[in-house]
Amino acid sequence: MSQPKYIIAATGCPTGVAHTFMAAEALRKAAKELDVEIKVETHGQVGIENPLTKQDIEQADCVIIAADKDVQAHRFGGKPVIVTSVGDGIKRAKALVEQAITDTSIPIMPMQASESASADSSASMARESLGRRAYKHLMSGVSHMLPFVVGGGVLIALSFFWGIHSADPSHEQYNPIAAKLMTIGGVSMGFMVPVLAAFIAQSIASRPGLVVGFIGGSLALQGGTGFLGGLVAGFLSGGIILLLQHLFKPLPKSLQALKAIFLYPVLGIISIGLIMLAISAPMEQINHNVMQFLAQFEDGNPLLLGLIVGSMMAFDMGGPINKAAYVTGTVLLAQGNTSFMAGVMAAGMTPPLITALATTLFSKQFDAEERNAGVINYLLSATFITEGAIPFASKDPLKVIPIFMIGSSLSAMLTYLFKVAVPAPHGGLIVLPLVTHGLLWLIAIILGSLLGALLMGLQRRYWK
Repeated sequence: MSQPKYIIAATGCPTGVAHTFMAAEALRKAAKELDVEIKVETHGQVGIENPLTKQDIEQADCVIIAADKDVQAHRFGGKPVIVTSVGDGIKRAKALVEQAITDTSIPIMPMQASESASADSSASMARESLGRRAYKHLMSGVSHMLPFVVGGGVLIALSFFWGIHSADPSHEQYNPIAAKLMTIGGVSMGFMVPVLAAFIAQSIASRPGLVVGFIGGSLALQGGTGFLGGLVAGFLSGGIILLLQHLFKPLPKSLQALKAIFLYPVLGIISIGLIMLAISAPMEQINHNVMQFLAQFEDGNPLLLGLIVGSMMAFDMGGPINKAAYVTGTVLLAQGNTSFMAGVMAAGMTPPLITALATTLFSKQFDAEERNAGVINYLLSATFITEGAIPFASKDPLKVIPIFMIGSSLSAMLTYLFKVAVPAPHGGLIVLPLVTHGLLWLIAIILGSLLGALLMGLQRRYWK
């Protein structure tokens, strides 16, 4: 196989904020070093940027998909496709480009008539495990859900400026502006479960899964099953549509429109509806028990909880373990628990602040590029963008990531000990005026970051 002259790529992470663009930049840089032309399409929170055209796909010699969400892989039928995680797109960009150039055994994406079949074939082609595919479907739902949670959560938090009861007309703290903010924010938060379920189902079964997922998620919300019900509804809805697609496959092509417009939505909705109504009661009890368990854990052993949350947030900084802790925080926040999110946000703000302080306090141990990145990380830390620490971790992960975990754990532990409450799901220091015991929260973050910065500086000086 001769060296490809043109490579295309698509990157995407669950939140679409940092990893997506870091992977794209890493691939561009690697291609430049290897003297290969590349075009990278990004699937970020604002949508698809630098989109791949039909002509780009036709001319491409190889495709790299570095994503933890659906990036419409069905478009690449007939092309050699490398499928990997967005994390690999950052850490192994050069190796991926080299593989695209030299590897003659890269699997060819099958040409498929249906998008869902194509997505499934691409997953199996890449030898992804069932768990890996389930994670990608879940993260597709989470990435679409988060803007509703963040936007609505911040508006609800802003309503507390006038007092904790400012949206209650019968209370002396009542303020009409606060009440409007609470109403708007509540509507936005109310979409969390239906949107989660809908886009999990869409990731599994393409567009036919969307409507069934929305109905399943709405029934989960109505039935009080919360986030767990949304997860179940999303995966069940996608599975129902795949089953229907298989059952109706023998139908002639002239009935394709009938399937999409009538059979799939009608049979899919009634199926998911009956299932969700049947499991609502036990799911509601499970949801209640999980919330109670977390609340007891939080009150009974804040040090252990801080250790777990801090380690999860710092371990992969935007990856699946980090997202598991963050999504748990947003779910609990939507159900009225504002203290769990305080530890999550503190732990997430700590790694970039560790690097910022380390490059300031131990400047001689870092090169100019790292010092510049450290300055930027003051801002990224303040706005709760943990991914700013990734460039430092990727250079020496076995030594640096444990340092981040130690610092983040201390920040989270102190946050829980100080009984801090954060009513917003994002924002960092922007929401500081809304934080209960805000000064103590700031102290917790600074102390955890200073410990991490000290360890990182000493590691650079004495343990090269």
